[in-house]
Amino acid sequence: MGQARTYAITGGHWFNGTRFVRDTWYVVQGRFRHAPPARIDTTIELDGAFVVPPFGEAHNHNIDSTSRLAGLLTRYRQDGVFFVQNPSILPASRDALTGVVNVPASLDVTFALGGLTGPGGHPWLVAKRNLDRGAWTVAQTDGAFYWTVANRDELEAKMPQLLAQRPDFIKVFLLYADEYARRLADSSSIGWRGIDPALLPVLVTRAHAAGKRVVAHIETAADFRIAVQAGVDQIAHMPGFRGDERVRLPVPSRYLLTEADARLAMQRGTVVITTLGGAATLDPAGPDSSTRRALDVLHRENLRTLQRQRVRLAIGSDTYSDDSRDEVAYLRTLRVLSDTTLLRIWAMDTPRAIFPSRRLGRFVEGFEAHLLALDCNPLMRFDCTTSIRLRMKAGQLLTP
Repeated sequence: MGQARTYAITGGHWFNGTRFVRDTWYVVQGRFRHAPPARIDTTIELDGAFVVPPFGEAHNHNIDSTSRLAGLLTRYRQDGVFFVQNPSILPASRDALTGVVNVPASLDVTFALGGLTGPGGHPWLVAKRNLDRGAWTVAQTDGAFYWTVANRDELEAKMPQLLAQRPDFIKVFLLYADEYARRLADSSSIGWRGIDPALLPVLVTRAHAAGKRVVAHIETAADFRIAVQAGVDQIAHMPGFRGDERVRLPVPSRYLLTEADARLAMQRGTVVITTLGGAATLDPAGPDSSTRRALDVLHRENLRTLQRQRVRLAIGSDTYSDDSRDEVAYLRTLRVLSDTTLLRIWAMDTPRAIFPSRRLGRFVEGFEAHLLALDCNPLMRFDCTTSIRLRMKAGQLLTP
């Protein structure tokens, strides 16, 4: 391999989290430097472009070894989304992506493998559908796509097996956890329950001892509270992100966060991933208009509560066909987070939530050299985030 090129990047306005500042930065060995190096291979004149860190997608399952992958990778790069967190993938599919992702010219992705759930818990129905149509074998279900844990003995036995598969982080499913015993005894609740909440503190302790973050799927405000109290690192959804089992919202209060919930999340540094954009698929003037309005009201209130308590947010969409752009578009319709805040969360906070041990998402001395140069100012017109003139990842210029 040849020596990495050294760049001087001049004439740009650089985003610092609150505003754009005109500055010059240098890229040496794939990292930012403020002082000019002894040798410069190439000078890039930005002619007034607006520079932001590349965007993140903190919850998406579509980076997988399927025939759609090449098109999705192109879409992500085109949209400037370089950092992705996939919270569930088959181990063999993850392994098949070696050399395809987590290389300089592609996306950087973290993977959970099978999530921990209770008997008959989510995502059992997803696996059953794939099994019934012949797409999967039994070996790809329990112990691969998910891990069923009924008690502490099973948790202690299965955690080492899951860790041996080398996940980047641990996924756990909490669904209506305050009704765990009732739902466990109710066959109609299959697929709409998760792990015994009494096991969650033990799970978090075991995961953290192994150096793994824990990301919790939740449905309700009670799930959120239980997850934060147990010490999980991230909440994979906001409460009520899809309504109830019937995609309705008959009891909104069940999904409404309290100030105390949000305050504890802030104190513990818990990151909350949004995944609210599914509401945008409901037509405000169509047959589901009442549900759409109710979801919009709920999401506004929960975002306001989280923002008042300064809870760390990350952008995630949980959509198979897209990246985080549509999620950001929906969040803007709620008019809770300013464009400056949304840009900071998407470009700075989300990549750092996905890769908390890496120095990225900021234009700071010694940080990894990733950037997007935009033709216009996204704080004046947010759709400027689509006008990407130049892309750099790990000190390498990328073609669209």
